[in-house]
Amino acid sequence: MTGIKEVAERAGLSIATVSRALSGRGHVSPKSRERARAAAADLGFVPSYQASSLASGRNSNIGLVVPSVHRWYFSSVVEGVSAALLDAGYDLTLYNITEGSSRRQSVLNDFLLRKRVDAVIAVSLALTESEIAQMLAIHRPIVGIGGPLPGASTIRIDDHGLAEAAVNHLIGLGHSRIAHMTGGSAYEQDFKIPRTRLAGYDTAMLAAGISVRPEWTVTADFTVQGAYAAARTLLGGIPLGGNSERPTAVFAASDEMAIGTILAARDFGLRVPDDLSVIGMDGHELGELFGLTTIDQDPRGQGALAVRLLLDGLDGGTDQAVQDIEYPTRFIIRSSTAVPLA
Repeated sequence: MTGIKEVAERAGLSIATVSRALSGRGHVSPKSRERARAAAADLGFVPSYQASSLASGRNSNIGLVVPSVHRWYFSSVVEGVSAALLDAGYDLTLYNITEGSSRRQSVLNDFLLRKRVDAVIAVSLALTESEIAQMLAIHRPIVGIGGPLPGASTIRIDDHGLAEAAVNHLIGLGHSRIAHMTGGSAYEQDFKIPRTRLAGYDTAMLAAGISVRPEWTVTADFTVQGAYAAARTLLGGIPLGGNSERPTAVFAASDEMAIGTILAARDFGLRVPDDLSVIGMDGHELGELFGLTTIDQDPRGQGALAVRLLLDGLDGGTDQAVQDIEYPTRFIIRSSTAVPLA
């Protein structure tokens, strides 16, 4: 039976290099990795992951915990994590804890503590210091996405500052009648993203000396359909060209809600952006189709970066420094925002 020694001889590499190349663990140059894989394929060598696990104490498996797989942001993070892990030769175990606190506690206090995963990526989950310490105590490194975690590396965006930037874009165009589409209390879990983005809206408005009108802050459920219904309430009942009390712009806390707002505006004969400017946040693929001005936070890239941080931590042992990374975003100006006509 062909062994790793024969593969190393065929590839002209050391056994250690071939082992790293075929397992996906540790640094190997792309050229050496390709030579190792080609030699293994020529000789019909298939690595024994069970033996590798016994030798290394690892399972080549990463646990990913998300609040929901149905929302675009979370599914995009999953895509980014999955692709990066496949490239690195790791498996993925997905834990969807959407059904509430009982499932969350079961995952955190049972499944993740078993010897099935080497490390954990937690998305939009505000883990407690004791929950994190419990996993670190059994050598389960953690990387969080979405907000700060005590004692663990985190990838996040500046939700407050980006919301300010979105509103300031509208103010810079000359808008003063600006509404905000936010998420309801059901979406205020963990890092409270809707509340943070609402605070950014308030900050920008007050800094510009513009009064915030409570009736122009409306809630939806971060879906196109939910925002469409909420925007019809916000925009309806005012004849086109009549009452000037309709907002001239809307900042939506997500791209999907911005798209729902655009669809509702069309129902009332409002032209975007002539009668109503709309801006979102996220970087949803549909944004380009609707000409949506947005702030792209690249959730797939966030997922891929989380994988790199975790694997670096596994290779570097317990000496890896905790990192708080503010992920770079792109402000994309399209055709949904413009100078108000009146």
